[in-house]
Amino acid sequence: MDDAIARRLFECVTSIEADPRDPASFDAMSERLEKLEKARGTGGNRLFYLATPPNAFLPISEQLGRTGMLEENGAWRRLVVEKPFGTDLASAKALNAALLKLMDEHQIYRIDHYLGKETVQNILVLRFANGMFEPIWNRTHIDHVQITVDEKIGVGHRGSFYDATGALRDMVPNHLFQLLSLVTMEPPARFDAHAVRSEKAEVLSAIQIQSEHDALYNSVRGQYRGGKVGDTEIEDYLKTPDVRPDSTTETYAALKLTIDNWRWAGVPFYLRTGKALGIKRTEIAIKFKQAPFSMFRSTPVDRLSQNYLVISTEPTEGIELQFNTKVPGPVIDIDGVEMKFRYKDYFKAEPSTGYETLIYDCMIGDNILFQRADSVEAGWQAVQPLPRCLEERRRTRPAALQGRLRRARSRQRAVDARRPQLAEARLTMAAGSERRIIAVADPAALAKAAAERVIARIAENSGRIAICLTGGSSPKALYQLLATPEYRSMIPWDRVEWFIGDERLVPRKDPLHNMSMARQAFSRPLRAGRQCPSDCH
Repeated sequence: MDDAIARRLFECVTSIEADPRDPASFDAMSERLEKLEKARGTGGNRLFYLATPPNAFLPISEQLGRTGMLEENGAWRRLVVEKPFGTDLASAKALNAALLKLMDEHQIYRIDHYLGKETVQNILVLRFANGMFEPIWNRTHIDHVQITVDEKIGVGHRGSFYDATGALRDMVPNHLFQLLSLVTMEPPARFDAHAVRSEKAEVLSAIQIQSEHDALYNSVRGQYRGGKVGDTEIEDYLKTPDVRPDSTTETYAALKLTIDNWRWAGVPFYLRTGKALGIKRTEIAIKFKQAPFSMFRSTPVDRLSQNYLVISTEPTEGIELQFNTKVPGPVIDIDGVEMKFRYKDYFKAEPSTGYETLIYDCMIGDNILFQRADSVEAGWQAVQPLPRCLEERRRTRPAALQGRLRRARSRQRAVDARRPQLAEARLTMAAGSERRIIAVADPAALAKAAAERVIARIAENSGRIAICLTGGSSPKALYQLLATPEYRSMIPWDRVEWFIGDERLVPRKDPLHNMSMARQAFSRPLRAGRQCPSDCH
């Protein structure tokens, strides 16, 4: 930055401390602002940005109103309120009502920085400025819609706020519903704040209100544990400062919604968001219905790839269209391909957080990208059954859980008493379709039965033979047995190919990784005993 510009900027920065619990501090702030306005010639325009905990929104606003700092007397006065706007429907209504006693609706800017991102704003242009999309943007052609907002970071130093809020309240009625409304709203009559915000509020009010039972059935909640995301260590959520050690607050939430209107009836919408996930990603994936397959039945084609339109905001801003095309060659073969548009490839705009655009809009009085009171309340109305049901379960959970645990333990003891204590092995031979199921009494007997079957299978063939050993940790005893002198002397190592499989997602360096166990218990002893050929690995 140029030094002269930096100095000019810093000369305009002033710090004023005020606490809503100390009314005199707001009186002093009012006097200080009046002096600054005269010195700087601002004309009395003021923008108050409440980047504070939610429980401070109203106390601060009331002090601003008491001192007359929200009154518009020839100059504009605007109040920016961060998310979450309320913690449920009742608190959102109460906050709206209280603020509207202090100022008019046009003065309130309920901010959501996602709406300041270029790709998000482009959703309206994509839909309504292109004749190819809007005719198929409905239940006749769209199978479902997925909206994902994933974050790699954990809660960090926001434990107190987050534990009282959770992923559902923090993200769904705000970020995710704003994206949902842009995807599903009807075309506004004109591109202005009133028309656009009215259509967004209308579609949010059409979200089907689920019963508490359905809300639980159509949702998933989770809480992250300690671990690594990339190279970053993430502390267990329950060990985060200011988080209760027995907290049941969700850090991940996913839910299924439907919209009861003519355009979207029957189309499911899947919304998901969470902290400490594998990648940072914000995207809208629109899945179109599959084309009829009948004309390809007489061709080698056995399936069609899915058709998706994916609108990405993070980590890359762009749009991707997935469709089917013919693979070059003399016969009909079809495969899925991608057509990609990236903002950075066409425009030189620098990446932004979205706040730059929105704060500028606040200053010029353009509230098209900000939520209106009815939109906020419609959002809370849609998700209300889930928090209410979860709160009820938290109150009744301890006693009910103990009763369920006692009944579950009793049922398990009855089942265990009737169940024969068997281990089970399945060996699928490489030749033919033979499958043998061997049931034995304990893991040692299981390993012996499997080893004998391996030896018998080798003896049945005079040529080269492939043996595939798969499973979780169960093959370990078999590896060890095959490495003993008794068995390794019966194996013609020069004509046996060994394949080790593992159906689990276990890291290679983990001691329970199947291949690692095979090397430790099987290959290395054989090499040491010079039974394994030089290409054994």
